[in-house]
Amino acid sequence: MTDRENSNPILAVWRTVLDRRAGDAAILSADGKVARTFSDIEAEARGFDCALEKLPPSAAVGVQFGNDARVPALLLALWRRGLVPVALDRSLAKDARTAALGVCGAAALVTESFVGGIAIERLASGGGRATDADFLKLTSGTTGVPRAIRFRAAQLLADCEAVCDTMGIGGSDLNFGVIPWSHSYGFSNLLTPLLCRGVPVVASDERLPRALLDGLARTGATVFPGLPVLFQKLAETDSAPLPKMRLCISAGAPLSAATAEKFRARFELKIHSFYGSSECGGIAYDASDEAVSEGCVGEAMRGVRLVHDVESGRVEVHGPAVGDGYFPETDESVLGGGRFVPGDLVKRTPQGLVLAGRVNDLINVAGRKLNPAEVETCLRKMSGVRDAMVFGVPNELRGEEPAACVVGKLTPDQLRQFCVTNLAAWQVPRDFWIVDALPFNERGKVSRRALAELYRVRVCS
Repeated sequence: MTDRENSNPILAVWRTVLDRRAGDAAILSADGKVARTFSDIEAEARGFDCALEKLPPSAAVGVQFGNDARVPALLLALWRRGLVPVALDRSLAKDARTAALGVCGAAALVTESFVGGIAIERLASGGGRATDADFLKLTSGTTGVPRAIRFRAAQLLADCEAVCDTMGIGGSDLNFGVIPWSHSYGFSNLLTPLLCRGVPVVASDERLPRALLDGLARTGATVFPGLPVLFQKLAETDSAPLPKMRLCISAGAPLSAATAEKFRARFELKIHSFYGSSECGGIAYDASDEAVSEGCVGEAMRGVRLVHDVESGRVEVHGPAVGDGYFPETDESVLGGGRFVPGDLVKRTPQGLVLAGRVNDLINVAGRKLNPAEVETCLRKMSGVRDAMVFGVPNELRGEEPAACVVGKLTPDQLRQFCVTNLAAWQVPRDFWIVDALPFNERGKVSRRALAELYRVRVCS
């Protein structure tokens, strides 16, 4: 082993995985064909090494791919060169990508080459910042301005171990990799288990329900980490057998009880909710086989210690997977010293932790703080409502008022009457915007801020 392979624990455990599983299938395509063996990944990484040799040591390097079979080898090659990968969503627009790379002081951007290799673009202004990290995850934070989170390889490995051990995922499993690999969820549940535990993965970008079901069936995938929107779409299809599937995991956004129930009725599989954050990896997981209340995410992951402040509803996350801090600016009140404070409001119940909204989502209605999650929970109990999102809109007299975006074939009057019956008067949305589907992004999230702007443009103008 080289010095870097000895100092980077992911490279060290990769060597043991490679020795054990060299000729085995590591990456499959959605049609079930073997795209890479573990030996193929190693050979490809050695081939990429030469292409990266002119980049300055310790420099940040943007990596913008889809769910591509080249990504694991590229990560290995970058780490062996002492470079710092920066995971970028494939859908990231050029201006946003430029801003993100600038924040990280990236020396280069690596993208797909259509001849099967990689394309490297040197960035003239990059390479000047010392990141003191092995990996950078990007987050928009609360202001929308991109910033990076610094991780050492040991922290990434600790998160992988917590995911695999808590969820019972091992080398005999096959992960179906349709969630974005560049996102913290996909990285921790798909890429590091492949490199550190030898868990094979299906590389897929497919989002159409029928094609997704076909891929799950043809590959014989046993583990499906998904997003609530994907499970909702699958639950609405005609039943199709998935005889090999044993574990379905939902993260990225709250899973509605209606989707969980409908999916279980269709496929006889429970969806297990997983709660995590880019800053610290996995936080909690619902391992039970029983139906749980909406928003329930179970108990703390293995190796994670949670400190819950009942009065404020906030939690502190402590554990070996928590990132070192933000980059370039730090905020130690939120992240640092093995501690992270998410912006989520959390309740403890006999079933486990329940997500109850976010601190910065509270709507100020004439001085009273309205948690939009409470209104959403109420709306989802109404027959005919498939999903709902509540957000604040300006009001000259009361500061803000709630408005609701609702998926379902109901009228605003029907929705209003239901809310009047089940909520306090000040909690009832002033308006109901009926849509065919919520505008989920690639990560399965809906931004309340963006939804409020869409409402202003489409409904109020």
